[in-house]
Amino acid sequence: MRRLLLVLVVAALAAVACSSEPQELSGFVRSPLPDVSAASLPDVSDDGVALPMQAPPGEILVLYFGYTACPDVCPTTLADVRSALRRMGSEAEKIRLAMTTIDPDRDTDEVITGYVQSFVSGAHALRTDNQDELRGFADVFGADYGVSVSEDGDYEVFHTAHLYAIDDEGLLRVTWPFGTDPESISADLALLLEAG
Repeated sequence: MRRLLLVLVVAALAAVACSSEPQELSGFVRSPLPDVSAASLPDVSDDGVALPMQAPPGEILVLYFGYTACPDVCPTTLADVRSALRRMGSEAEKIRLAMTTIDPDRDTDEVITGYVQSFVSGAHALRTDNQDELRGFADVFGADYGVSVSEDGDYEVFHTAHLYAIDDEGLLRVTWPFGTDPESISADLALLLEAG
C-alpha cells in the first residue's frame, strides 16, 4: 500500500513538473503588455548611439532609472542584478542591462558609464541633457523622478526604483519593484528566456 501511495505521489509530482502551464512571475505584469520598442535614449557607453528599448533576438533587456550619487537604493538594486546574473551561469550572456541617469548634470557620460559597468560589465549607460526627452522616455515606463538643489547647494533626488524587463519584440514583460531579491529576478529571467 505504501509503495502504491509513493508511486502515485511521484507520478503526481512529475505531472506538475511537466505541466505546460506557465509559471507565475515574481514581478508585476501589465495587461496588455506595453510595447516600448519606439522608445530610445543615447547610449553614451557606445558613442551616443541611440539604444532602442528592444532586446537582441533571444535576449532580455533590463532597464533601470537611477543616479550615481544615490547612497543606497541604486547600488543595492544594481548589486542585486549582478547577483541574479551570477546565479544564471552562461544564460546570463542573454541578459543586457541598461541604466538611465535621471541626474545628467552630475552624471557625465564617463561617470554613468563607469558606474553601471562597475556592476555589470558591458552594461549600457543611457544619458541625455534634454529634459523633455528624458521625461518622455520615463513616461513610457510610468517612471517618475525629480532633482532639485537647495539654496545651500544640497541635492534632493527621488526616482522610481523599479527594474523593467523588455523582450526582443520590445514588449515590457515584467516590472520588479525595489527590494525584489536576486533569486526571484534570476528565476523570472530564466522563465522569460525559456518562453522565448
